[in-house]
Amino acid sequence: MLRIFLVISLMLSSLFAEVDGHLDIVKKGMILPKVVVSISPDSLEKDTLSKIRKALVDDFNVSGHFEVSSATSLTAYDSLPDILGLSNQGINLYINLSAKKEAGGNYTLMTKLYDINSRALVLEKNYTTSLEERFVFLAHKAAISINDHFKAPSIAWMDKFVVFSVYDGPNKADIMIGDYTLTYKKRVVTGGLNIFPKWADKEQKTIYYTSYNYKKPTLVKLNIYNRSKEVIMDSDGMLACSDVNADGSKILVTASPTGQPDIFLYNTKTKSKTQITKYSGIDVGGQFVENDSKIVFVSDRLGNPNIFAQSIGSTAVERLVFHSNNNSSVTSHGNNIIFSSKDASNELGKSFNLYLISTRSDSLKRLTSSGVNQFPKFSPDGESVLFIKTFGEASSIGIIRLEHNKSFLFPLSGKRIQSIDW
Repeated sequence: MLRIFLVISLMLSSLFAEVDGHLDIVKKGMILPKVVVSISPDSLEKDTLSKIRKALVDDFNVSGHFEVSSATSLTAYDSLPDILGLSNQGINLYINLSAKKEAGGNYTLMTKLYDINSRALVLEKNYTTSLEERFVFLAHKAAISINDHFKAPSIAWMDKFVVFSVYDGPNKADIMIGDYTLTYKKRVVTGGLNIFPKWADKEQKTIYYTSYNYKKPTLVKLNIYNRSKEVIMDSDGMLACSDVNADGSKILVTASPTGQPDIFLYNTKTKSKTQITKYSGIDVGGQFVENDSKIVFVSDRLGNPNIFAQSIGSTAVERLVFHSNNNSSVTSHGNNIIFSSKDASNELGKSFNLYLISTRSDSLKRLTSSGVNQFPKFSPDGESVLFIKTFGEASSIGIIRLEHNKSFLFPLSGKRIQSIDW
């Protein structure tokens, strides 16, 4: 049975092995099951199916739990695959895809998963969307179901939206949602300058963003489905929601009511705000850590941007990073922190790389090696990192799979991403 090949997936250790407060990421030497993803030759929906197949292959590669084979084996959807031929090529899994489009517009992806070792159909499932342009989410759902079938570590985040702001000209930026590969994209806020989007709830129905279409920079909460809108606050200078706690009851906001930006805690239930940092310089980008009892943030209080921590309700500030003299755009998950750091310039120009640390140790792990890598965001489960990689005036979304030491890039053609969240 194929389950023997996947037993290692069940034995994966937790992402961060903390021994005496020390943080380690361990490269796993896994034997991955080989999978073939095929399109049934009798399907009438080959154009969209070919895009779905590519997306499914990408998902398997990003997951780190499967090895996609370049072998080909065509099988009619209602027929058995060439079990002997696939077995002789060392294939463990065979996935056959077909699709149908209904008169009403619904598009259905049909999948069959065969375990070549046990010579059996082990999973058959259909996935439907009312909008064919959202076909990529059918691929994501199929990848998640197949991954879950073998009880491999969850990749449920693949089915979530990312929200991002894209520059569209001088003083113009739109807010869009899409899948993590940017195959699907949709504008949800347009007109004027709209930046720093942040999901306001786990259900991904509402967002916070900063609008420059009012007299002052204004923090707005928007329901992207019914379009209801709430003004949270306004401020001179910089204004942005940088973090939302797990139940959405608290947010961290960078605001500058007296000229210099500081970090405020805003209670979404009582509509009250409390100032956390009170430095005469720049404090921005607060992130909750240690069960919302503390924040990490970026400050120039040593003359250059660096990463600091401060307990909520305390005035004591602790320096967290002793690397480089330009550290910015921080993200957190639990006690773990990733920040962007400007490294020495080279013949290719300036370089910003991502580093991982823990609030409980002084360890440092470099996650990227070259280019401009900024604005990291942990996935909800803390096992992946989303970031922006910039090439001139164009951007890509980067995904780092921490446990597998792998990274992937998905470009946004011809556009520059301002900020992103998932």
